[in-house]
Amino acid sequence: MPQLPLLTLPNDENNLLLHSCCAPCSGEVMERLVESKIDFTIFFYNPNIHPRREYEIRKDENIRFAEKHNIPFIDVDYDVDNWFARAKGMELEPERGIRCTMCFDMRFQRTALYAHEHGFNVICSSLGISRWKDMDQINDCGLRAAEPYPGMIYWTYNWRKHGGSQRMIEISKREEFYQQEYCGCAYSLRDTNQWRIGSGRKPIKIGVKYYSKETDASDGSI
Repeated sequence: MPQLPLLTLPNDENNLLLHSCCAPCSGEVMERLVESKIDFTIFFYNPNIHPRREYEIRKDENIRFAEKHNIPFIDVDYDVDNWFARAKGMELEPERGIRCTMCFDMRFQRTALYAHEHGFNVICSSLGISRWKDMDQINDCGLRAAEPYPGMIYWTYNWRKHGGSQRMIEISKREEFYQQEYCGCAYSLRDTNQWRIGSGRKPIKIGVKYYSKETDASDGSI
C-alpha cells in the first residue's frame, strides 16, 4: 500500500476534538490522525441513535477502538428526549433533508461548545466519510457550529480522499466492528425496514451483525 500523506491541522494547531458517530466511520479517521501524530480527543454525542441498545453497542465499539489506540474518549449524555423534541414535525422528511440538518446542527453545536470550554481550537467529525452522507451538508453544519466562537475552526478535510472510504471498510473487517444497517435514528430505522420488507427482506435485528473478512458491506450504513 502506498504511503499516505501526513495530515496537518489548520493554522498549525495540534489538538483536535473529533466528533465521532461510530467506530466504523471513525476507525480510518483515527488511524490517519495517529499516523500523523496529531493529538486528538473523541467526542461521542449522538442522541439521534435509536433504540438505546443500538446506541450502547455503537458507543462501546467506539470506546473499544479508542482504548486500543490510547485516545481520550468523552462520553456525553444520551440526550434523546431533546433530539425527539427538535425532530418534531420532521418525522416524514427524507434522508439528507432538513431533519438531518437539524441532527448535525445539534451534535456539532454541542461539540463546539465543549471545544470552547476545554481549549480546543479545531473540531471535526467522522460523519463525512460515509458514502451515505452529503458532505456539503455536514460541512455547512460544522462551520455554523464553530462560527460563534472566535478562533475556532471546523476542519472540512475530505476523509474520503486517498481511498479513505475503502480503508474504512477494511478496518471495520479487520476489527470486526458491529455492522450498522441504518443511519441511526428511529425514522431511518423505520424507513430502512419498510424498504427491506418491500424488497422481500427481513427487518433489521439489533445487535447481531458484525463485520468479518467475508463481509459484504454493500447494504450497510457506512
